[in-house]
Formats: sequence, C-alpha cells, structure tokens
Amino acid sequence: MSAPLTIIGTGMAGIGLLRRLRGLDARRPVTLITADSGDDYSKPLLSTGFTKRLAPERLTMRSALEVADRLGAVVRTHSPVEAIDPAARTLRLGQETLSFSELVLATGAAPALPFMIPESLGDRVFTINDLDDYRDFHAALSRLGRPARVAIIGAGLVGCEFADDLVGGGHRVSLVAPEPAPLARLLPEPLGLALAEAFREAGIHLAMGCSLASLEAQGQGLSLALSDGRHLEADLVLVATGLRPRAALARAAGLAVGDSGVLTDRRLATSAPGVYALGDVACVAGVNAMYVQPLQAGVRALAKTLTGTPTPVSYGAWPVLVKTSLLPVVALPPVARPVHWKIEGQGADLAALAEDESGRLSGFALTGSCVRRKVELARAAPPLLG
Repeated sequence: MSAPLTIIGTGMAGIGLLRRLRGLDARRPVTLITADSGDDYSKPLLSTGFTKRLAPERLTMRSALEVADRLGAVVRTHSPVEAIDPAARTLRLGQETLSFSELVLATGAAPALPFMIPESLGDRVFTINDLDDYRDFHAALSRLGRPARVAIIGAGLVGCEFADDLVGGGHRVSLVAPEPAPLARLLPEPLGLALAEAFREAGIHLAMGCSLASLEAQGQGLSLALSDGRHLEADLVLVATGLRPRAALARAAGLAVGDSGVLTDRRLATSAPGVYALGDVACVAGVNAMYVQPLQAGVRALAKTLTGTPTPVSYGAWPVLVKTSLLPVVALPPVARPVHWKIEGQGADLAALAEDESGRLSGFALTGSCVRRKVELARAAPPLLG
C-alpha cells in the first residue's frame, strides 16, 4: 500500500483541507495527525461561547472518530510529531516511524507568552487557542460557581473579543495592555479609544499604557502588580498577547523558516519537495495572514494542487470582522506603508481610511454604524496577495 498524504494538524486548516480534498478525490489515502483531541469545531466560536453559556461539547461539530468515518481518513489524536525527515519522507512519533507521500504542515500558531506561567498557578492562568484550552478555562469558571473576576493580559484581537464575550457572560473583566487604546495593530487610536469607551460603559476595567510586572497567588485568587504601580485582584488570568507560527518542527527539519512562519511559494510549497504549509503557520510569498478568509483561500488552492491541478493562492481584500458586540468593528489593515489616516464621523461611528503616498486607498477601519461601508471599501482596496 502506498504511503498516504499526511496532514499534521486538525484545526480549521487541516480538517478544512481534508474536506475539500474529498470533494475532488474520494479515494486517496489520507492521515491526519494531531497533538490534541482532534475534534472538528469552528475556532472563531471560541470567543463567543461564554456570552451564550456554551459548554465545550456544544462547540464540537464532530469528534475525531466521526471525522475519520465521514471523510474516510485515518485520524491520530494526542500524537505529537517529534521530527520530520523530508528526504526520506518519514515522520517520527516516539518510537514509531511513519512514511508519507506528500506532507502538509497545518500546525497553526501558538500563544506568544511574555512570561512563563508558574506551574503552581497553572489552574488559574490560561491561554485559549483551541477547543482543549476552552475546555480548561470553562472548567475553571465552573469550579468557582459564581461570576469570576478575570484579568485579560493583552488588548489585541483575541483579548478584546474575550473581554466582550466574558462581560456578556456576566463576569467582571479587567483588560491590561501597554498600548494607549485597544486593537492598536488594527485601528488608528481614535477608533481604539471609541472601543475603549464602549468597554468602560459595559463595566470592563481598562488598565492601558502599562504591563504586568508580577503575578502571585493571593488566597484562592491572584494578585497582579502592574508596571505603573497599580494592583489588580482576579480569580483567573487569561493571557492574550498574540500568536506565533508553530514552525519549530519545520525549522528542525531544515525547511526555510522566517520570523512570520514556514516560507512557501504561491502554491504553498515549502523549500522541501512534497512538503506544503497551510494556514497560520505559513508565510506565503512573504505574507502571513492569520485570518479565516486567507486560510480558506489556501485550502481551496492546495486541494487543487494536491489533486493534480497546480494552483497559486490569491488573497483578496478581506476585512477582519472583530467580534465585539459592545461596538461593531471591521478593519482591513493597510497593505502599503507609510500610511496616512483620514478619519470621518463622530462619537463611536467612525471611518478611518488609510491612504498610501499616492493618495490611493490601502486599508480602512470602521466602528459603529460605519461598518456598513465594509463591502464598498473592500471593493476599492488592493488585494492582500493578488
């Protein structure tokens, strides 16, 4: 029997690719390998579950066994891959060696932690990057048996979405970040301040312009000392300080890797023949876009390539819809630099248009009622990867 196409990772990229492949080729042997439970779920729903009081099992669309049965694949769960030998086309899992015909790295990205989480605080300090993480955090909230005081470190996309979700679920939330306003990488400051005001009105405590200096247990809770001298008390801490591509396995195998992930061409091929990278781990022709739409575009293109029709991927001008119900936010980060922002509107209803040196639209950010302009502006903006 020939070696299977092997996919490392069972997130949106890995399972999405398998699903797309089966629409083009129902018979090719495929093996999925994952270090976690391998359940099929929608990752964007992780930051909407607490408002809806959703137990982890309600986020699961299919178990790993159901994925294997429905899509005709071998799914190996809780099986970390320790090494790749691209020349021999083999993987090492403990004492076991597995052969592959072609390999897809869909290992995603891992939380970028600014500090080591002390082992003694492991049941009170969390990151949420997959369904298993959600299970752990949900269990910690349930053990309290009451609304929790949650301190979130980081006011980027993940931190803001979880702040919005947790306060909607009845918890008391503090948001700590060194930037002057939330979503500093997506929004010009006036729009970030509008989101900050919406957060304050909902009861979220903002500690902006400072960082976490120290963290220690205090009874059954936690004491946080901030860099500006302030102190916070919390039951739980959620660290949301960004993501880094999980590229260590590829780097150890000798593949070309940069600061933004595993380097690929437009066909998602890495520097090793027969090895591809997809999703958050991939830096495609110099672009790493950790958003759903680019991931889905990669899935469509790679499925065609793997079934005999080499297809380069293209990323359109896809706005990021931030899941903050307290104030709608949509952003398309500018492609060109430097950027001149032209801001229109008033109050919480703001539109920021990014113009390049020639005065052409290169991106935008919208809040409040101005999010209705997202389709119009996206059509006028340049593609992320044309």
